[in-house]
Amino acid sequence: MYSFLKNNIFSISLGTTLSKFAGFLRQIFIAALFGVGFAYDAYNYAYIIPGFFIIIISGINGPLHNSIVTVLTPIEGNKASEILQNISLKIIFLLFIIALLIFLNAELIINILGPNLDNETKFIAAKQLRILSPCIPLSGFNGLSYGALNTKNKFFTSSISPIIVSIVTIAFIIIYWLFNLKNQIFNNLFYSELLSLATLAGTFIQTIIQIYETHKIGLIKFKSKFRKSFSEENRILKLIIPASFSSGLGQINVFIDMFFASSFKGAASGLAYGNFLIQAPLGILSNALILPLLPKFSELINKKNNQKLNKILITSIEYCLLATFLMTGFFICFNDLLIDLVFQRGAFNVQSSFLVKNILIAYALGLPAYLFRDLLIRVYYLIEETSLPFKLSIYGIGLNFLCDWTLIGAPIPRSGNLLPFNFGVAGLVISSGIVNLIICIILSIRLKNFIKPLPHKILIRKTLLIFIACIFSILISHNIFNDYDPSINEFVKIFMICIGSTIYFSLYFLLTKFFKVNKLELTFLK
Repeated sequence: MYSFLKNNIFSISLGTTLSKFAGFLRQIFIAALFGVGFAYDAYNYAYIIPGFFIIIISGINGPLHNSIVTVLTPIEGNKASEILQNISLKIIFLLFIIALLIFLNAELIINILGPNLDNETKFIAAKQLRILSPCIPLSGFNGLSYGALNTKNKFFTSSISPIIVSIVTIAFIIIYWLFNLKNQIFNNLFYSELLSLATLAGTFIQTIIQIYETHKIGLIKFKSKFRKSFSEENRILKLIIPASFSSGLGQINVFIDMFFASSFKGAASGLAYGNFLIQAPLGILSNALILPLLPKFSELINKKNNQKLNKILITSIEYCLLATFLMTGFFICFNDLLIDLVFQRGAFNVQSSFLVKNILIAYALGLPAYLFRDLLIRVYYLIEETSLPFKLSIYGIGLNFLCDWTLIGAPIPRSGNLLPFNFGVAGLVISSGIVNLIICIILSIRLKNFIKPLPHKILIRKTLLIFIACIFSILISHNIFNDYDPSINEFVKIFMICIGSTIYFSLYFLLTKFFKVNKLELTFLK
């Protein structure tokens, strides 16, 4: 078991790291070309709904992936292939209908998502939404194939697959720079639609690769015919539908955030840059710590071995908290240096940098609750108990709306703000963190109804000790680098962040070892 976990964590971490590195380069290119401007703002509004299907529904650890892993893992041979093909046809057809409706109603959707956007941004966002709409059915197959590959322990392919969109986007931007089009009308059109065209092209290439890889392991057979439904298909749909609705309700929180963000100039771009810096390491942590455990969780659940499942889950929670507090402290301590080093060039100016720095700190504060919630929800999916996450998603919508509205000063149309404070765009991010924390607490407590209760007193104690280690590491490291000058050479900035992060990570490691909350090696699954 230890060898299985070690090998799969390595392959997943490698694939995910390569994908995140490519995404990192993509964001650098995007920042240099677009900055915090109207075109990137428009793209972020256009991408909300397609991105929900691409990342949330069809992504790694999404409902499509998890349902396939849960149901197909114990099934071998032709039956698994036939089930996958049947369910793929049904899901893709449904997603095609959704994509068509989005294409035909692009202007209406953008008006709902960003009511306070200027007319030019709305017009560009609607055009980009139409271009992105075919990504929805394409991503549906990708999500199903991720799960199919993982049932055969093919983790590397699914982990590295998102690299395609990043590479294509970078290529599109380089081509734009190289050609440096002289015709201003054509230039403006290509500029405003570049990101959506690149995303569509990358998703299409990604789908072709996934078809080939799934065919290689025998789960897609081009000569096979559509056969009658299997009972496993109903199980898959019973998992996908409520989980997708639950994720969809969660996405309404994104809609709410973007609704309020449309009142702040450049907010959508700022949120995208800040969110990317957080999601890059968070994606690696999520895939490395959670993804290889899903088949093992599924196996233990099928064997009804709740005692071992509980033991693995507890240690997984501890490692999630240890890793996320490490990243939280890093982003808080080095946010100025990090933003300047990564983004501040070209169209990304000082004003853009100031906006993203505040957003990055707000995102960092919510990291532990985000990954903890992600882990718990995956467990609920695997034990096929989706009603509680679904209900919490509904309640979370109202709570998120209330928190958003409160943290930006409780604005009333034509009457100003009711409250004396306004945290701006950062307040919208803090609101999401509060909602995630509340959902974590409820999911954790209610898990005792399905498996053995979690030792909450022990987990709270360890969380406090990790938090203390994080605070001391931040204070000491920040005092060493409190004279940071933004005008210094970039090579000096790289040297500073390397030395600073080494000091910070070393302090955090030593303090967590001193508090006995750092086991260092993943020996708990031997």
